[in-house]
Amino acid sequence: MSIYEFLPAEIARLGVTRKAAGLVLGQVQTHARLSQEREDRARQGPAEILNLSELVIAMWECAEWERIAHVMTEQQMPVYVPGQDPRVGRREEQRMQRVALDVAAAEQRGGAPAEMLRHRVYRIVAQRTGSPDEDSPGLTVHMMASSLSEAAHRAWTVYGRPGGLYQQGSYRITSVEQVLPEPGELL
Repeated sequence: MSIYEFLPAEIARLGVTRKAAGLVLGQVQTHARLSQEREDRARQGPAEILNLSELVIAMWECAEWERIAHVMTEQQMPVYVPGQDPRVGRREEQRMQRVALDVAAAEQRGGAPAEMLRHRVYRIVAQRTGSPDEDSPGLTVHMMASSLSEAAHRAWTVYGRPGGLYQQGSYRITSVEQVLPEPGELL
């Protein structure tokens, strides 16, 4: 059984926490405003077909920036220090408990030992083939995978089968991009 070491929401919050470390309140508030603008753009964009979407990711990140700004104001932190934020420690404890419960459940089922997956979230965009307007919005999905190539393969496996979404409109995958954590950022 496969177990995710980090869930997408955990990756999003952890990324924001790491970016906020060492910032003053004004900088955190700027990031909160920018993340709200990103969320607003995602709301106006085309709807995605899965629960894991640009909008959901933007909402997670916006909520975390706003929460950090609130904590800094409430605790009068001159600079954000994740170690002084009680929720950061609680979330890590909860994540570790979730992982332990998932491992225990896998062991109870028997079979192969639990496999810990450290996947990332990728944005996969597919465009209609033969479309006269190549800049037209494509179909966008977000998936967890271990690599760019695995993300593209998984998207095609799910949506490229006969009768699948990509087949209905003759689509081809045009881009795959890591979005969580941001490229170069380590978990």
